[in-house]
Amino acid sequence: MIHATRFRRPSPRSDRLPLAGLLALATGGFITIMTEALPAGILPAMSADLGVSESAAGQSVMVYAVGSMLAAVPLTAATVGWPRKRLLLVAISGFALANTITAVSTDYTLTMTARFLAGVVAGLLWALVAGYARRMVPAHRRGKATAVAMAGTPVALSIGVPAGTSLAGLVGWRFTFGIMTLLSLILIAWVILTVPGFPGTSRAARLPLRRVLAIPGVAQVLTVTLTFVLAHNVLYTYIAPFLGQVGLADRVDVVLLAFGVASLVSILITGALIDRHLRRLMIVGCALFATATLLLGLLAGVPALVYAGAAIWGLGFGGAATILQTASAEAAGAAGEVAQSLIVTCWNIGIAGGAAAGGVLLGVAGSGSLPWWTFVLVAMALLMTVMSRRHGFPNLVRRLARE
Repeated sequence: MIHATRFRRPSPRSDRLPLAGLLALATGGFITIMTEALPAGILPAMSADLGVSESAAGQSVMVYAVGSMLAAVPLTAATVGWPRKRLLLVAISGFALANTITAVSTDYTLTMTARFLAGVVAGLLWALVAGYARRMVPAHRRGKATAVAMAGTPVALSIGVPAGTSLAGLVGWRFTFGIMTLLSLILIAWVILTVPGFPGTSRAARLPLRRVLAIPGVAQVLTVTLTFVLAHNVLYTYIAPFLGQVGLADRVDVVLLAFGVASLVSILITGALIDRHLRRLMIVGCALFATATLLLGLLAGVPALVYAGAAIWGLGFGGAATILQTASAEAAGAAGEVAQSLIVTCWNIGIAGGAAAGGVLLGVAGSGSLPWWTFVLVAMALLMTVMSRRHGFPNLVRRLARE
């Protein structure tokens, strides 16, 4: 009787994903990425309206990343006892406020302040999403729930940002940020109606940051995250000059489309397999990414192989955020949200560091060197993943069997 109870299959009702609530979380991620990346496509119009150079307007992306990087850990730690739904609504409201100010501001300093605020609430929201999704489902569905909640990221990158850039060209960039405000207000109502509330962590159960870092597996996942994202941004940030050097300057949009579509496919595959094959997915993702860099490094003179390389890169990268956040949550257990905030911090350091390192390489060694340095970094991420067999990236099939 004991064995029958332990191994009986969950009922269909308990096994069903709460899609309405998970898609609300995914929409929060969509707004986060759209708010972050949209200025990159509208710099000429934005700089003209604010009366600054395109370089100065471009700092709106950097300021956002800095806000996320600085705020994720301390804000998550300070609010760990808050009811989770209230905190989620505060973060979404922060986007509504920041995007409204960005849409109406004619002052550069005020606009940059709004962008910093948006980055701050982004750091808070990203630290919440994965843990929230995992609490909404049974243990054996946590990876799939995280994949659904993280789907807003590839959708924003592959569809949302290009569409937002085109819309800004038709009706103006301020109107586009206004739409982001409207979407945030709709999402507030959506969350109130469909997302369950959960309590925060009690004071007795809270772990200080140093103890979270000491949990077996957490440091390994953070190291892989930093290295993998650094590798991605060394090449992705400067993909336009790289493609220009190989004669594809007028095909940047097609290459990025191939990357984006493959990223969407990757998140679907990740969602289907992550609950049982997290370790294999991360290893395969790193291997695909490394293969793509070799194609781009060796055979960039063949356009068809450049497109193939971009698609392989997207397949390797698209599910990475879900995999890394799931690995972090699995390792950290009850301290999952603090660990998620550390993932957010490492991710943003990787973005800023990759852009900085890629810029140096571009000036010193030329764009042709970018795939090779990217290969070195992603090979390091692959090696660290393989070595983290016991903690960090374990075999979840065996872990679930034991549970």
